[in-house]
Amino acid sequence: MNVKYDSDADILIFVLRDAFPANAISEPGGVIVSYDETGEPISIEFLNASQRQLFNPQETNLIIST
Repeated sequence: MNVKYDSDADILIFVLRDAFPANAISEPGGVIVSYDETGEPISIEFLNASQRQLFNPQETNLIIST
């Protein structure tokens, strides 16, 4: 899994695996889930990430708890 942050768009993206998206569904609250051709999720995008305090672009570390 890769985690990316687009500072221009303020989007936090969790890329679960590399595949071409065949479909995407916008969920309530500014979340977009992309799916491959078999219906498996390949990425999750969080819009307005810093405004929603999901990500602080001033910090260089991102901690993921499991």
